[in-house]
Amino acid sequence: MVRRFVQCDVFSDVALKGNGLAVVLDGAGLSDAQMQDFAVWTNQAETTFIVPPVDRAADYGVRIFSPTHEMPFAGHPTLGSCAAWLQGGGVPRAPGRVVQECGIGLVEIDLSGTVPAFVAPPTAITPMDAAERLRICGALGIRAAEVLAAVTLDNGVLRHVIELPDAERVLSLDAAAVSLPAFAGVSVIGRYPAGQTAAFETRNLTPASLMAEDPITGSMNAAIAVWLKAEGRLETDIVIAQGTAMGRLGRVHVARRGADVMIGGQTVIVIEGTVHL
Repeated sequence: MVRRFVQCDVFSDVALKGNGLAVVLDGAGLSDAQMQDFAVWTNQAETTFIVPPVDRAADYGVRIFSPTHEMPFAGHPTLGSCAAWLQGGGVPRAPGRVVQECGIGLVEIDLSGTVPAFVAPPTAITPMDAAERLRICGALGIRAAEVLAAVTLDNGVLRHVIELPDAERVLSLDAAAVSLPAFAGVSVIGRYPAGQTAAFETRNLTPASLMAEDPITGSMNAAIAVWLKAEGRLETDIVIAQGTAMGRLGRVHVARRGADVMIGGQTVIVIEGTVHL
């Protein structure tokens, strides 16, 4: 069957400088095995399939696959799938809002702001296990005095987040030092000097996709944003940069909307066509 296909670049306004996503717009009728096989073939961090929703409140349903497994939710596939669905002629039930159905339920994408944005999922915040902190810091060559904070964040994906003094130190780290399977969920964050476009630089050094490093990670930055809010450090809208170490221009827009934390970003459509599946 010929199915509509889009490949897009998420969390950047410059094509090829964000995080790539493959989207099959007509995913109905494909088996789990067919979806997984196609995700392996595209070799993207994630591949999504737009399907009819079960819940009538949703505009569409989406299945999200990495090259190794299906995922209930992920950030850049949410924004990229929404952009691809709109590009393919999708019309939201409510103006300015798209409701996506995925493994965690209904996710609202707000289209009314400067960039499309979704509500960051609830995140459990706990101090990082001392032994794990020492193990990660030892592998990365981080001195104890450099660690401003070390927390474990869980919004469906468990992440060990270490805050360093500045973005420069974050960018100096060697991702290969904490590669899978010996390490998992290792993320780092460091602040940029005042007056820069971005407030922080983040890196996801052990992505579930098995890539050496993830270009831009919506779910990680969502967890970090919730943590910053809980600490009283999200008083204004900010931009988080990611992917700099890989030559990318990833930009995650973080905003507060009442009690919610919104995670937004731009998407560039790079390829439109059809696939035979």
